[in-house]
Amino acid sequence: MITEHAIGQDSHRFAPEYDPSRPLVLGGFRTDVPLTLEANSDGDVILHALTNALSGITCKNILGPVADGMCRGGITDSAEYLKLALEDLEEAGYRLVRVSFSIEAQKPRFLTLIPGIRESVSGLCHLSPGRVGITATSGEGLSSCGRGEGIQVFCSVTVAGGHS
Repeated sequence: MITEHAIGQDSHRFAPEYDPSRPLVLGGFRTDVPLTLEANSDGDVILHALTNALSGITCKNILGPVADGMCRGGITDSAEYLKLALEDLEEAGYRLVRVSFSIEAQKPRFLTLIPGIRESVSGLCHLSPGRVGITATSGEGLSSCGRGEGIQVFCSVTVAGGHS
């Protein structure tokens, strides 16, 4: 069985003001944190990084023209973009084995959010929660995200299978 790995990244800056009609959604988990990310979608930076990582395996990009077209059609739920990436993965003969996220942000504080994000991502990906790793850091304030201007996420995926 072939095992492959890929990484994805995404980042979004915070909107100048909180918009209660655009809650902070992270990994498909709707938080009660009063922050809004700037994006034409729901701005789910975690699912965007995961979608990009899966595109690294399938070589079929979802974010960009595909997702932008979906947004223009009223589909702004990032779980729908992830669903397309997972369908592409399955069509290529792979199955997702493990997901790991590294989050850089000064805010919000992730300690209490991680369990909900892990449960949400594991459900969306049909993985046990123990196969979804999540770490978060402020990055010591060295980057714009570490200074509180937004959130940056790196995602690593491990897949098995594939067509030769």
